Amino acid sequence: MNLPNALTLARIFLVPLLVVVLLTKFEGRLVFGIRKELVGAAIFGIASLTDWLDGYLARRRKQVTTLGQLMDPVADKLLVTAALVSLVQMDAAPAWMAAVIIGREFAITVLRSIAWARGVVIPASPLGKIKMAAQVTAILGLILGHEHLQPFYVIGRIALWAAVITAVLSAIDYYRRFNGVLSAAR
Repeated sequence: MNLPNALTLARIFLVPLLVVVLLTKFEGRLVFGIRKELVGAAIFGIASLTDWLDGYLARRRKQVTTLGQLMDPVADKLLVTAALVSLVQMDAAPAWMAAVIIGREFAITVLRSIAWARGVVIPASPLGKIKMAAQVTAILGLILGHEHLQPFYVIGRIALWAAVITAVLSAIDYYRRFNGVLSAAR
């Protein structure tokens, strides 16, 4: 296993740790003497950083593998889904917004899988990358702002709206490109 794939695997292993930290009711809201929101934000931030780093290293070191190409989007979806569901459970994010984002993730995965099965790769769109940046900002802001840091919460809510809007727009864009690819293949 190469370093980029190991980083992707590490992101997957961080997901349950994130959920435990966010949803467990710790005595005094402290984990090893640190506020649980800071620990949760650190875990999510590190996991998000591995998303960028694994792709960067894979391209730079010419270590792009089929395993990495399949595992990376799964790791991303697990991380974002776990974080959003945890935030809904914490009453830090509306369930409908999480459902729109998560639903989009699974719909795009299905479209990309169908295209891939037909020998066509639909690459990530610029809108999808903006959506991911908005999601990371939203999740970090909502975790940090939960119950004590109001400015982070406001930033998180604004970024969550941006994530929902770009999720819908990028889903439409993927669907349009998917139809174009299938029409050309016929």
